[in-house]
Amino acid sequence: MSTTHASLLPPDLAEESARTWDAADTDAPAIPDALVPPTTATVPERAAAMRRRHLLREQRAAEFVADTMSSTRGLPIAAPRQVVRFIGRLLGERKLWVVAVVLGNALAAVAGLMVPWWLGRLVDSTVTDVAAGRTDVALATANSVALVVAGIVVLQALLTLAAKSASAVLGQGILASAREFVVRAILRLPLSRVETASSGDLVTRVTRDVGTMSESVRWALPQVIVAGTTVVATLVAMIANSWLLALPSLVLLAVSLVQVRRYLKRAPNGYLTEGGSYSRINTHLTETVEGARTVEALQIGGQRLRVGDDDIEVSAQAERYGLTLRNLLFLVMDLAFSLPRVLVLTVGALAYSQDWATIGQITTAVLYTEALWGPFDMLVHTIDNVQVGIASTTRLLGIATVPADREEGSEQPRDSTLVGADLRYAYRAGHDVLHGIDLSLAPGERLAIVGPSGSGKSTLGRLLAGIHGPRTGSVTVGGVELTSLPLDHLRREVALVTQEHHVFIGTVRDNIVLAREGADDVAVERALRAVGAWDWVSRMPEGLDARIGSGAQDLTPGQAQQVALARLILADPHTIVLDEATSLIDPRTARNLEGSMNALLSERTVVAIAHRLHTAHDADRIAVVIDGRIAELGSHDELVALGGEYAALWQAWTT
Repeated sequence: MSTTHASLLPPDLAEESARTWDAADTDAPAIPDALVPPTTATVPERAAAMRRRHLLREQRAAEFVADTMSSTRGLPIAAPRQVVRFIGRLLGERKLWVVAVVLGNALAAVAGLMVPWWLGRLVDSTVTDVAAGRTDVALATANSVALVVAGIVVLQALLTLAAKSASAVLGQGILASAREFVVRAILRLPLSRVETASSGDLVTRVTRDVGTMSESVRWALPQVIVAGTTVVATLVAMIANSWLLALPSLVLLAVSLVQVRRYLKRAPNGYLTEGGSYSRINTHLTETVEGARTVEALQIGGQRLRVGDDDIEVSAQAERYGLTLRNLLFLVMDLAFSLPRVLVLTVGALAYSQDWATIGQITTAVLYTEALWGPFDMLVHTIDNVQVGIASTTRLLGIATVPADREEGSEQPRDSTLVGADLRYAYRAGHDVLHGIDLSLAPGERLAIVGPSGSGKSTLGRLLAGIHGPRTGSVTVGGVELTSLPLDHLRREVALVTQEHHVFIGTVRDNIVLAREGADDVAVERALRAVGAWDWVSRMPEGLDARIGSGAQDLTPGQAQQVALARLILADPHTIVLDEATSLIDPRTARNLEGSMNALLSERTVVAIAHRLHTAHDADRIAVVIDGRIAELGSHDELVALGGEYAALWQAWTT
């Protein structure tokens, strides 16, 4: 006998819910069976299976990039042309340094190429003089050429030093600008879009991707200029020496470029897929670590380990695709690097027998062949590193492509009245979490928002603070839409403090004046006293100059929350939204803190999203939010007398 259970969710929502849970597809393998190598097969069968696996990995990489670029959730990646424009802009801002790098390396390359030229001429003159019996002349010429070569070597060393110095300045300058751009892009991300992205993806982008981009900018990009300039100069010198002897290198170079072009076409997808797999690993690892107590309580450690193993296997497949591309490239490069020597000597012998080339020209051609393939090999390896950097840059620039969630206007609020009308909001299209809320707050009023978890309290608070824009309706301050105000102006009108907080590396003073640059120590101390933090700050040996944050003085969660609240006091907005802002402080300290803030908050509009009902008890009005709607609205006494939802909550709280 079988039993079926009807889904409690609509089909579309159930499908979306299942998609977001790892446990929904635990029976499916992390990678398809086609990517598993055969255990028993002949050599031809293994070769064919290897090719099929490579093509399947190529397909998976292309699908991953296409899905990422078309996704409306999470963080996107930028188009290749955006990366080209970005790098072009960075180089364009430093035209003089680019010219210095190119010119310095070109001159150094030309100086280096003069040595084989002089040696070739020396061989021809020596052969002629010895054949004519002019041994003394041959020795004198050799001595003169030796002095010239020594001078050229010294000149090349000086030019190389100057070129590398210019490359270092260029690379560090580009790196500084690129990092500043990334930080600005991250800071302007709409919070609503950040919340749809995994923490692992964002962490991977601002750590691994920034590091990889830094390496490419500081080393690979200047090296491409150096190697590219040397290769071009060497080719010109080879052709000037003898086009016939240059022909083998030119042909093999053209063949190599075919494989290089094929590699450059496929490598970006491979490296982007690798980056995405690292984000997946970091996301699940972060979730497991942060939820360690939940994992232990539910005894799902084995399941989380399997998730980690699957992530590593997916990443390994992405790594194998990139490794195969590199192996194919370097196989061709190794052949192209070895064959020119043999071919130049073979063609040279034929040319010499037909009087088409001299011994000196053959000597010079062999030396130029050695001089060409070293820089060309370095150029290809460097381009591979650049590809990794470009993939990381593509992911970083993707942050900057996220569109703004608001359009700033020029209208100014006429007063501090905060009004929300017909507020609806959805994190997923078609599934509202707020349903037509109307709410008006008079200046100086204190409103407490209470309700069960998941009822929409925090979402409503974020709309009232201008963090999100409503799907329908509007939130206005003084008749002006909140989301049309410039952010610096908006935060002077309405500020949000949540239970999430951050202590930046720096002094106590630095952390507080973030809210208002230029504030003096008197104002900082007043803010700290208002939130009850001055006692522990004053006990520190350095006082306001004490360094806090990662690697310095550790703060308790309660102290960190007090720092966040002190910033709020210093910012001095007329409306404050407190989203369980004191939840990380013990009840007695929280009660004292809220009491000490009363004097400062007396002339401000306060919206307090509370889970401790004594906060609601002190408010002018209380809004009880149930399932995205305001079920009850009134004072504490009125709602207790009503005997509804709030009365039940109050009774449970006080019993």
